Amino acid sequence: MAVEQMTMPQLGESVTEGTISKWLVSVGDTVNKYDPIAEVMTDKVNAEVPSSFTGVIKELVADEGDTLAVGEIICKVEVGGGSEGNSAENEPVTPASEETIKEQPEQQTDQSNKKRYSPAVLRLAQENDIDLEQVTGSGAGGRITRKDLQQIIESGNIPSSGNKGNAAVQEAPAKAEAKQNVPAAAPQKAAQPAAASVSAQPGDIEIPVTGIRKAIASNMLRSKHEAPHAWTMIEVDATNLVEYRNSIKNEFKQKEGFNLTFFAFFVKAVAQALKEFPQINSMWAGESIIQKKDINISIAVATDDALFVPVIKHADEKTIKGIAREISELAGKVRAGKLTADEMKGGTFTVNNTGSFGSVQSMGIINYPQAAILQVESIVKRPVVMNNGMIAVRDMVNLCMSLDHRVLDGLVCGRFLARVKEILENTSKDTTSVY
Repeated sequence: MAVEQMTMPQLGESVTEGTISKWLVSVGDTVNKYDPIAEVMTDKVNAEVPSSFTGVIKELVADEGDTLAVGEIICKVEVGGGSEGNSAENEPVTPASEETIKEQPEQQTDQSNKKRYSPAVLRLAQENDIDLEQVTGSGAGGRITRKDLQQIIESGNIPSSGNKGNAAVQEAPAKAEAKQNVPAAAPQKAAQPAAASVSAQPGDIEIPVTGIRKAIASNMLRSKHEAPHAWTMIEVDATNLVEYRNSIKNEFKQKEGFNLTFFAFFVKAVAQALKEFPQINSMWAGESIIQKKDINISIAVATDDALFVPVIKHADEKTIKGIAREISELAGKVRAGKLTADEMKGGTFTVNNTGSFGSVQSMGIINYPQAAILQVESIVKRPVVMNNGMIAVRDMVNLCMSLDHRVLDGLVCGRFLARVKEILENTSKDTTSVY
């Protein structure tokens, strides 16, 4: 019998790690190739991971709650043949031996994996000045998990490099002597405060944090920590657009079977402007800035307790009708829980319809690793001074843009927004076709 290793798959473009949210199998279970064995959560999607082999689960290397980098081992499967598992599909699969079962408790004290840290663990340790050498891991083989660090942070008892026992005591006199020779005290790095300890009081409602909510929190935190956000806003007179859309929306719905929303016009205008200002359609890559060829617009779709960001691929090549159809279909899939990982891949710029719930001004957090996000606010009627000095009631909308200042500057973003404004203000029945 051969033992094959299953690794953390890459569940989306730019996804570098995943969290085992739930195991669907146990040690000793027989699985067929392509059977789902685990639910994995990333910052983009929740997905079931299928088995790559037919055989018997020999070891679950990762625990529920563990975050592993793409390519790291998550479990081991005992198969009857080669690496593809084909011969195992044609032979009876032997159940787990008694010896295999007895090995499981011993793994809990094995420290062989203690120093194999996932990116999430390293990031948390660095952000909170945690000395990983002093942490006892609860994962397989003594592996330190993100859950271990979160518990330490919440407790406030953080083992930093300054608490290493005898070694620290022996070093203290030498450090004190060296300090006397320093003319002025060097500025010390401010200690990062531990997470607030919050306990539920009588009458409070304690709501468990779901996997999706944790993923959203992680991605938003990463975006704010890594990308220096700047913000700008422009005001658009959408009166002609509103009159045009309202004049054809009923006929459109009857003919096409889905709504012609204002949002479709905004997405189309953004896609057109991105083609003319490709710098906006870029991503920070450390030593370089990658300017993306395809214009794939991510749209934010909210449910009662989560936020999903499906993607309209090649939006610049689609008509307003085509974009309206995709918005309707993608939003329907989100609310029905049928959105796939592929439908959330490849986004290069995000447009968020914050106006759908009445917002008139907001500052969005950039959808990492993209360079910018545009918030389309509510269209509201306001008195406006016209070019002839007269005051008229017009349909006005604010477009609010957050940008990654490592990639973009105010000048190019201002020109981009001015072009979006120009497109929208010149949208009417005489200039624009939805087909």
